[in-house]
Amino acid sequence: MSREKLVVIGGDAAAMTAASQVRRGRTDMEIVAFEKGNYVSYAACGIPYYVGGLIDGLDKLLIRTPEEFQKRQDIEARVRQEVVHILPNEAKVVVRDLESSREYEEPYDHLLIATGARAVRPALPGIDSQDVFGMTSLDDAQALRERLEREKPKHAVVVGSGYIGLEMAEALMRWDLDVSIVGRAPQLLRSLDPDMGALVSGALADEGVHLYLGEAVTAFEETAGRVSAVVTEKRTLPADLVVMGMGFRPNTDLAREAGLPLGLKDAVKVDDHMKTTLERVWAAGDCVETVQLVTGRPFWASLATVASKQGRVAGTNIAGGDASFMGTSGTVILRAGPIEIAHTGLSEADLSCDEIPFVSAKVDTRTLARYYPGSEPMSVKLIAERGAGRLLGGQIVGGGGAAMRINVLATALQTRMTIDEIARLDLAYSPAFSSVWDPLLLAARQLCDRC
Repeated sequence: MSREKLVVIGGDAAAMTAASQVRRGRTDMEIVAFEKGNYVSYAACGIPYYVGGLIDGLDKLLIRTPEEFQKRQDIEARVRQEVVHILPNEAKVVVRDLESSREYEEPYDHLLIATGARAVRPALPGIDSQDVFGMTSLDDAQALRERLEREKPKHAVVVGSGYIGLEMAEALMRWDLDVSIVGRAPQLLRSLDPDMGALVSGALADEGVHLYLGEAVTAFEETAGRVSAVVTEKRTLPADLVVMGMGFRPNTDLAREAGLPLGLKDAVKVDDHMKTTLERVWAAGDCVETVQLVTGRPFWASLATVASKQGRVAGTNIAGGDASFMGTSGTVILRAGPIEIAHTGLSEADLSCDEIPFVSAKVDTRTLARYYPGSEPMSVKLIAERGAGRLLGGQIVGGGGAAMRINVLATALQTRMTIDEIARLDLAYSPAFSSVWDPLLLAARQLCDRC
């Protein structure tokens, strides 16, 4: 009698977390994962640090190789194998071997779609020129790092003013390049309110990064097939290399073709057990729609933490258990040059389109006791529901040690704490870590007076 088979489409966070979780619960199930790239189970969030030289070897970003999955967990991970069709009526997928171009069918009893997200890459003139780099895989990272080591470029342009753009700008600054960021939006990080985004812009400008915001890229000039300049609506910027950081969108072509309902941003609709509307077909990670914890409304987030948790939930349920994923508040943390940035929940811009009345407060303070060596400026902004006082969102921008405070706010959001309750939190104090009144408590106290 043949074993039940789980087929996994994808090979990174949600995919391999789910496969591993299934193996824990079902030692008798056959598990096969298909990944079109060269690697499975790698730390994609470490790519900027590899490009910037903080991590010296690409192998350090590999969590587990296909051989290790096979040996340790009896999971077959096939790389350079692209699933090109899902045939739900036949319970099969069609796979293309990218080395030989041969196509074959693989049957399944359970199917997990973990196809992730794809980078936004508009069809602009010259975008396929040599030295215009995407940042979606370890292969992309390796190609850019080799270019930096081999040819010592002088001018780099990052297209995109979101998280990827800022992290890649920091990576390129470590190579002493002249770095420019071009973004269509009028500010860096649209998920921040303008007053907090301005702090990020000011810090990067002080580091020598050139910011061209509110400008759309219209083309890439090339010389002998290699990029030489980035053309915007207002100017032409010299460029020895370009990094595309315009964000991601759910990669759901296979799901759409299979007839699965799509939701926000065309992400796959799933329930809280990561089930789709098709029998024994599940989905998890950056390709699925989830729930915004603050509003309870549909939400899409491309975050490794969310993908891994969803993969664990899907794997538990595929193995016959009972687990659920209730949603996310979209907690994000990053560093750009000398400044740390974090946010969770909703911004004022989000709430301006909502029906929740809100108030906000922003405090400018210090990361440590003012007199302690290494104390740096930081700003905290909190947003609460008017009248009820429920925390709706928080944003932090500051020097070293500022951003990890966001985890207190993320916890407060998930437990639906009020601003008054946050103001009364018993937080730790030492001059080497904080002021007597932690910046979060100062912001909460100020906001209490406005609720």
